[in-house]
Amino acid sequence: MPPPSAPALTAEAERLARIRPRLLARGAVVRAIRAWFEREGFTEVETAALQVSPGNETHLHAFATEAITAAGERAPLYLRTSPEFAAKKLIAAGERAIFELARVWRNRERGPLHHPEFTLLEWYRAEAPYALLMDDCAALVRLAAEAAGTRALSWRGATCDPFAAPERLSVAEAFARHAGIELMASVDADGRTDRAALVQMAVSAGVRVAPDDSWSDIFSRVIVERVEPQLGLGRPTILYEYPLAEAALARPTPHDPRLAERFELYACGVEVANCFGELTDPGEQRARFEADMTEKARLYGERYPIDEGLLAALPHMPPTSGGALGLDRLVMLATGAGRIEEVLWSPVP
Repeated sequence: MPPPSAPALTAEAERLARIRPRLLARGAVVRAIRAWFEREGFTEVETAALQVSPGNETHLHAFATEAITAAGERAPLYLRTSPEFAAKKLIAAGERAIFELARVWRNRERGPLHHPEFTLLEWYRAEAPYALLMDDCAALVRLAAEAAGTRALSWRGATCDPFAAPERLSVAEAFARHAGIELMASVDADGRTDRAALVQMAVSAGVRVAPDDSWSDIFSRVIVERVEPQLGLGRPTILYEYPLAEAALARPTPHDPRLAERFELYACGVEVANCFGELTDPGEQRARFEADMTEKARLYGERYPIDEGLLAALPHMPPTSGGALGLDRLVMLATGAGRIEEVLWSPVP
């Protein structure tokens, strides 16, 4: 009589056989990425997965645990949602070009494009303008397609030429083009947001607005419903210059203090990468973290500690640009997978 686990093992074997070509393509993409960064003069690093703070963005949710000493003393820790804080400390300590293929964890996230445990490619360039990371992203998309042996990225019927030069579109231009909203009319000269102004424009554009929606909630709904589905069709799109209120870790642009040096890379309507000109002002960074944690407490009844080591390191950082790219999503697009589990060797049960 077969053991009780036999049906489960059979199902797993069938799953692996079905997706094994995509998993092998994933390995090829990883090898190509490592080789590219080495050619570019980067150092591969490995930072700790357990951190005192998992990140301080309002809608980012972590897995909590605790460290227990031999004496039984307990201290809270979190599985990282990103290696960002640790990587910035390395830049402050003297590293100049680093990358990591980091396993990260995010709670409350599961769906076709989300998994509670996934891989982020993060890289940082000291003394480099953030526009250089736009070129990095274009190179990495081409590289992934070549490694996977494809000429087109695809997802849910949308296609994208990974070898085409990316479209560059500002967030303000995207709101005007795809939603008929003049976004910056709802942002004051000092960067503060005007909820009432955005509500009026969103309602006129046919976007649903709830009574308790914040400016940020409405901004996100317009992005998700009207803008994102139009990005990265035919060729990749770089969506750049987010309002400062939507860039918690990015520095202001030199030409407009209402805007931040942040861009996202899209292909087939899917966000693939998120990049910044990094904020290095510890006072401003603390204020942004505290504001986000206050909002998190209001919405979710919890807040995460602020990493004091990061704030202490920021004044020692040179001007730096950093990027985070979802490896699993990039492999999905390069292999035509419909769900993120189709490019994972061992998904979370």
